[in-house]
Amino acid sequence: MSEKSLRAFVVRPFGTKKDRNQNEVNFDAVQEQLIVPALECVGVDGRTTLDILRAGNIRVDMFQRLLTADLVVADLSIDNANVFYELGIRHALREKRTFMLRCEGDKYPFDLQTDRYFIYQRENPAASLEQLVAALRQTLNSEEQDSPVFKLLPNLQAQDRSRFLAVPMDFREEVEQASASRQAGDLELLGVEARGLEWVSEGLRVVGRAQFRLKAFKGARATWDAVRNFDPKDREANTLLGTIYQRLGDLTRSDQALRRVLERKDVASYDRAEVHSLLGRNAKTQWKADWERLPAEQQRQRALRSGFLEDSFKAYAGAFNEDLNHYYPGLNALGLLTIETELAAALPEVWEECIDEPADAPRQLDALRKQAEKLSAAVGLSLQATLDRLEREGKSDVWAEISEADLCFLTAKRPGRVKSAYQKALDGADDFAVEAARSQIVLYQQLGILGDNVEAALSVFAPSTAEAGAPQGGEKKNPRVLLFTGHRVDDPGRKTPRFPADKESVARQAIKDAVEKEIAEAGEIAFGIAGGASGGDILFHEVCAELGIPTKLYLALPPDQFVKASVQSAGPQWIERFRRLRERLPERVLAESEELPRWLQEKPNYSIWQRDNLWMLYNALAAGGDNVTLIALWNGEAGDGPGGTADLVEKAGERGAKTIILKTKDLFGV
Repeated sequence: MSEKSLRAFVVRPFGTKKDRNQNEVNFDAVQEQLIVPALECVGVDGRTTLDILRAGNIRVDMFQRLLTADLVVADLSIDNANVFYELGIRHALREKRTFMLRCEGDKYPFDLQTDRYFIYQRENPAASLEQLVAALRQTLNSEEQDSPVFKLLPNLQAQDRSRFLAVPMDFREEVEQASASRQAGDLELLGVEARGLEWVSEGLRVVGRAQFRLKAFKGARATWDAVRNFDPKDREANTLLGTIYQRLGDLTRSDQALRRVLERKDVASYDRAEVHSLLGRNAKTQWKADWERLPAEQQRQRALRSGFLEDSFKAYAGAFNEDLNHYYPGLNALGLLTIETELAAALPEVWEECIDEPADAPRQLDALRKQAEKLSAAVGLSLQATLDRLEREGKSDVWAEISEADLCFLTAKRPGRVKSAYQKALDGADDFAVEAARSQIVLYQQLGILGDNVEAALSVFAPSTAEAGAPQGGEKKNPRVLLFTGHRVDDPGRKTPRFPADKESVARQAIKDAVEKEIAEAGEIAFGIAGGASGGDILFHEVCAELGIPTKLYLALPPDQFVKASVQSAGPQWIERFRRLRERLPERVLAESEELPRWLQEKPNYSIWQRDNLWMLYNALAAGGDNVTLIALWNGEAGDGPGGTADLVEKAGERGAKTIILKTKDLFGV
């Protein structure tokens, strides 16, 4: 779906009016010939106060749109009180992306004489289209303030527009349902559908948070990137993208997103500490990659020499200094400092290479040890304060308890104390927390430091399939997922044949050949997805069952309604085959009726059948990623209505899915 995410509000006079020189200006023509085409060229959806007048709630909606619009375009060609009033509100509420234009000939308003204007031709506004498009793009890409109010009052804070964009309850409920059932594809569909709606930016947040919790990072990346289109320095979007890009293996973009947060002046100390901590994590990942790739006998030397060790320590230490209540980065900084001092003591010749003046090496090592002692005391106080608070509140936190054991591991002189600490911390911990704690200890084992404490700690953990020092495998490639779309069997008496009933065996063989070819190329097919319509859909399910490939049945409507809409006209034998299909496969149902949800009804030219196509597509992409193949039994023409085979072929192509077209005109000779 190519919905516009950015929204504009156009403030202008209406109809034909005269300027001070009695020249007539047709502002409706300016809107249609210049402003609307320009907004379309830059990918922005524009509205005016006329839309609000039609809705009958002008004041509330006007204020909301002046505050929440990504761009306001104001035509100041004449002295129009309403236009100046609305422009003043915008300048008071938003610091940037207010664009002023006027026709040639009239004088500038006195209070705005110092501001820049775009000038268009009164008699031929369309002649200025190309220049207006370029000017709007420049405005959208700019981060500079254009509001005179914010320029004169530098400490004034812009209003957070998210407080004024209410996300419909039924949309939130759909997100909750998709999240609870762990349907990442459904979440991606909801994020795409929210685009173009008034509350899109906040709707995307709701979806993006759910995707992040499900660790559906590819979908979350697209969602939060879309949120960031509204504000490149959005704190929540950039903070989450810092983790998302890190999980997807793109540390450069992760660092860039996190640094955008630090450029803001309004970020609280705790949040700044979190961002610095994430930067430290990225540097630590790079540090580990720097030496883990080497033979075991070279790893310790490279680990000490690597500049990423110092980068990671500084980032974690900076995070702890931002907020001493944030014990976790302090603990990580202490761990890295311990590694540095232990390796420096074990490898004095390498340590000397890391110092500008080799003679200063012992003194600098001693300084690091004293720094570690002070940091250890500070982390201990911070962690204990957290544990005391949890006890007062009657709460528990497995991560705080594991951190207490980690601190003991780094500082205790008696291995038995370390063992006891981990036994207490891991009692009742889930598998993820246990493996996370174990992986940290294995790091010290790989580097050959704190050996007695490592042995004591690892004795608490059950054996792991991951051997210390074993090379880590790359990201597992998603298995191939097949998505099918195809024509239904022709209704009796159809004027232009697409799938004659007597061509069923031909269609079956073509589908089987295509699936077998995909098996040969991919080696493994995870599953197939298709609807349940008579003709291609049912044939696909039957062919896959014959070839041992599991399939999933997706129905746009409940079975009884679906049969009436998409099976019944082909005859009773197809109804029986649909019934047998349902006995074998549990279906997923998109909607209770052909009516779209209330939150979605304002989307133009959209139906339950188009939604059904996207629903199947995004579920296939969520499972297969870049490894999705669409098989389409198709005549190459647009369908009888929205949501047909042509629609799904187009949408799959936009997402880069491999597409196999089984050309029915050639197969069937129609």
